[in-house]
Amino acid sequence: MAGSQTSRISIQVSLSGYSFTVEDGTRSYASGWLGAERLFTTPEFQRRYDVVELSLLTPKCALVPEGFYAPETAREALAEVVSLRESDLVQSVPVPALAAVLLYSNAIDESLSRVLSQTVLTTAGEQAPVLPEMYWLLGSLPRSREYNKILASWRDGYLYLVVGQGKSLLLANVFPAVDFTTAEYFIFLSLKRLQLNPEVSTISWRTPITAEEEMSLYRYFKAVEQL
Repeated sequence: MAGSQTSRISIQVSLSGYSFTVEDGTRSYASGWLGAERLFTTPEFQRRYDVVELSLLTPKCALVPEGFYAPETAREALAEVVSLRESDLVQSVPVPALAAVLLYSNAIDESLSRVLSQTVLTTAGEQAPVLPEMYWLLGSLPRSREYNKILASWRDGYLYLVVGQGKSLLLANVFPAVDFTTAEYFIFLSLKRLQLNPEVSTISWRTPITAEEEMSLYRYFKAVEQL
């Protein structure tokens, strides 16, 4: 690897498995969705990277403006919008570009994300924090060249959807979606309420989608892309 190049791996974890994207200089490729049994035979996990991004698809998250955030009331604020168990640890991460704080809990009864955090290290030998998928979707907004910014992830019964227009965030939400048809329903319902036309918009996905799912979206959107 040349000194001016940066190696990066972005890993997404859910209850049913994981996926990853590797960027190494001018080369970039994605894995598709894999089962947990492949973890210790995945060659990409046997090396180190300049940047390691580790995402957990947790529906237990909520975005609050900086002015309304207080560490001592974070749990209470998150409990107002999602169901929390007494044992659930509530954490927060700032989103400076939006002047907001993302509240979240990684307690979704999985251990794969912790194993990956201990296994896939940076070139400096450091562990990457496990942050919610919503954090990475929000972080992808400024990098989108589209005016209508529609970013989504879907896996294991939940749709994660972020919608922006220009420099404004219009929506950041998690919807229960047992199948992809239900996920599409919530996407189109959200766009209708926001008065955005999918026919002139691109929808971008962080989780892998099948060729059939992609073709279904192409019936409505100008373009469909994988981040």
